[in-house]
Amino acid sequence: MKKDIVIPKVENIYVAALQEWNDDFMENTWYAYLVNDGAEKLETAIVVSSAHGLIDGEERKTSSLRHGFMEVLPNTAVKIEMIEESVLQLANTFMVTYFIGNTLYDKTFTFAAGSITKENATQEIPVIYKDGILGK
Repeated sequence: MKKDIVIPKVENIYVAALQEWNDDFMENTWYAYLVNDGAEKLETAIVVSSAHGLIDGEERKTSSLRHGFMEVLPNTAVKIEMIEESVLQLANTFMVTYFIGNTLYDKTFTFAAGSITKENATQEIPVIYKDGILGK
């Protein structure tokens, strides 16, 4: 029975962190994006984000934020959320679930604690064509 369950592999879908100018704060701010570098649209995409780790030797965990996107077209990216400065020192996790046709896909992307920094933003992000960091 267990051998009959097919878990599809997630390909050409990424969560990326990019630093962009924020007019409200008058400074560069980190944002998370859901990137669809594939040939098919994602339907009913749900992203659940949270952060956890140690700050000053004390265990910290943020609340979970949920974001829904009815569709993410091929070769596009959608902004998920702003990543608050205080959680950059924590491990940031983005659980992504979506449909392509009638098939459900699911993958968790993680940014290690302290990895979202300007020095690490050296990889060109697909579809967006700006330097940033891809979640693993």
